[in-house]
Amino acid sequence: MGITEAALLSRAGLRVTEGRVAVLRLLAERSHLSADQVFQQIGRALATTSIQSVHNILSDLTAAGLVHRIEPAGHPALYERRVGDNHHHVICRDCDAVVDVDCVVGAAPCLEPDSAHGYVIETAEVVFWGRCPACQAALTADQPPTATPSTTALAADPSLSAPSLSNPASTAGSITAGQPASERAKSQNHPPIPTTENP
Repeated sequence: MGITEAALLSRAGLRVTEGRVAVLRLLAERSHLSADQVFQQIGRALATTSIQSVHNILSDLTAAGLVHRIEPAGHPALYERRVGDNHHHVICRDCDAVVDVDCVVGAAPCLEPDSAHGYVIETAEVVFWGRCPACQAALTADQPPTATPSTTALAADPSLSAPSLSNPASTAGSITAGQPASERAKSQNHPPIPTTENP
């Protein structure tokens, strides 16, 4: 049987409260939640809990080492119960899904900078960005259809889009465009247009 949330709080020197226990239980079931998401979940059961109370609880739990906080660029801080190891995260840039990734090399800090500038490096936090399998499939499904053979042919040879000779209405203009008026009338089965001669 695992240790209870109340025992974890007591060992960390924190007072056992209904809100703290609820947050720990929620993060044990669902990882990588923001403060707003935590509030939406536990607020249903704890009517007196406010969003500020949730922020305070998460801050206390993080400081006590019971919760790990990650801060992806352009995203709100996320919280999880996985602590004590130097794991990393991969985030989908489309749907924001977050998945744990084991340490790149081994023990903390698992990555060493070229120069620590006098710092003692304790941990390294790496965030990988990409697309999850579901978003990859959706992206592939949304690709526009390939051009049909007729469309491709027209694009390759613009002359194919000229009026068809089998359609007299569409060809009349092209056949008679450069003819005198009298000749155009003959070609279109109209009476000839009289011409006026100088006296």
